[in-house]
Amino acid sequence: MRALVLLCCFVASLLLPGQAELQVSSSGGTEDVGNLLENHFSAGDASLEEKERALRAEAAPGETHPLLHPPEGGEDGSSEKTAAEGLGSDPDPEASLSNASASESAATGEPAGPGAEDAGPPGAASALPAGGEEEAEDVSEEAPLRDRSHIEKTLMLNEDKPADDFSVVLQRLRKIYHSSIKPLEQSYKYNELRQHEITDGEITSKPMVLFLGPWSVGKSTMINYLLGLENTRYQLYTGAEPTTSEFTVLMHGPKLKTIEGIVMAADSARSFSPLEKFGQNFLEKLIGIEVPHKLLERVTFVDTPGIIENRKQQERGYPFNDVCQWFIDRADLIFVVFDPTKLDVGLELEMLFRQLKGRESQIRIILNKADNLATQMLMRVYGALFWSLAPLINVTEPPRVYVSSFWPYDYKPDTHRDLFLREEISLLEDLNQVIENRLENKIAFIRQHAIRVRIHALLVDRYLQTYKEKMTFFSDGELVFKDIVEDPDKFYIFKTILAKTNVSKFDLPHREAYKDFFGINPISSFKLLSQQCSYMGGCFLDKIERAITQELPSLLGSLGLGKNPGALNCDKTGCGETPKNRYKKP
Repeated sequence: MRALVLLCCFVASLLLPGQAELQVSSSGGTEDVGNLLENHFSAGDASLEEKERALRAEAAPGETHPLLHPPEGGEDGSSEKTAAEGLGSDPDPEASLSNASASESAATGEPAGPGAEDAGPPGAASALPAGGEEEAEDVSEEAPLRDRSHIEKTLMLNEDKPADDFSVVLQRLRKIYHSSIKPLEQSYKYNELRQHEITDGEITSKPMVLFLGPWSVGKSTMINYLLGLENTRYQLYTGAEPTTSEFTVLMHGPKLKTIEGIVMAADSARSFSPLEKFGQNFLEKLIGIEVPHKLLERVTFVDTPGIIENRKQQERGYPFNDVCQWFIDRADLIFVVFDPTKLDVGLELEMLFRQLKGRESQIRIILNKADNLATQMLMRVYGALFWSLAPLINVTEPPRVYVSSFWPYDYKPDTHRDLFLREEISLLEDLNQVIENRLENKIAFIRQHAIRVRIHALLVDRYLQTYKEKMTFFSDGELVFKDIVEDPDKFYIFKTILAKTNVSKFDLPHREAYKDFFGINPISSFKLLSQQCSYMGGCFLDKIERAITQELPSLLGSLGLGKNPGALNCDKTGCGETPKNRYKKP
């Protein structure tokens, strides 16, 4: 009987560590042991109920993010939960359990273990005392988060200022484009030369920030950090492996919502409708996410798939470089992200930098995860990055390179914290400048587009004039024009444009581009510029030149002087829709 009693005590001590030991007298029998075990397990059940209540309290929704607008549609948030599940941001039950344990320890006033005040890095192990016996348990503790006040201050996210009404300016800009630029653009098929058709959605769209770079360098993590989406249902999925396989567009919306690429391309009101030309395979790799965030009210982020050098482009199923070129042409700011372990340059990255030619003013190179390196190693990596990119960026002034670690956790000890923080603030200032200069950049972009359309029309007109001059009654039209296209310098095509017009030689397109252009567009399908006139509408060339020299600069000047852009003096700028009848007597 004594052996049975001792065995029961031993089993109870193993099953319920941390509780008081069972006290069984030497003279007690099986009835006393049963009563003691029953009382002990009843106390254990009460402890389990307390833990369950603590878990439910921990699982209750906490404070909302200060920069995220409250979701619409009630308290349940069913739509947000569904979208969050698609983003892969499900809560971790083990993390909730560890949080509940910490809450229970705080409620009882007992320390959670050694080092409980200073949280260690993720995956750290701590020993928790239990009933006089120390038992090692692995507890996942989050690393300390860094201060985000500099982000909110630099981007002015906490300022409760009324949103600027740009509708009048954008309406006027759209009117200039449709009346003065688009007629000549369509008449000479400029879109087939440059593959860039401007839509109303693009004119009224917000500034676009594009993230490019190899896989797993921290592009998605950087977006989560800038928006403060980590540990929320809004965050993008990240990982050490190639995780982003789609072009992800983060836009502002009243609530969390996922939009398929097919829907985005079908909506003509958005600026992504031209993406339908890249095929259905690409639209399956395009996804839009609406997030109610203050920063997304003024800017749009685009996260791209990482560049993988050991994969052929045909395996993606869609023209990856052509899609990147579409986003590059429309981006106001381009972040090319690297990390110290992925500095090699392959064919796909080399092709990407070729597409960035002429866009050096919008490029910002980021050396991410810099706090993983010591000072001497960081200098070597910085030099190796420039050595790898020097053949690809053949300009006098290289793009700005930012060295920091863009993620929400604190910098590692014994690193250049002040340097990384200053670099981060400089990058945020660049981003804020793009947001503040939104209208100026949009007007300058439309004016640049108008200049290119005008040069294209002058060149096509000169090709057509030369063709008509060389044609005789006995000439073969195809052979004559083939000779002109193959050697335009022989007929002074480009030199005549430079001599007779105020066109810069640096703005002229490449001669080879017109071989392909006239290969699909016969010269007989075009009219001379002198024939592109009407009595009431005027000449196409005069209207686009007036837009370049008068209307767009006046609209831009009205922004700088703080005037009302909707009250332009059309008598001075010539922006009236109905021209004066010069033949009518006053």
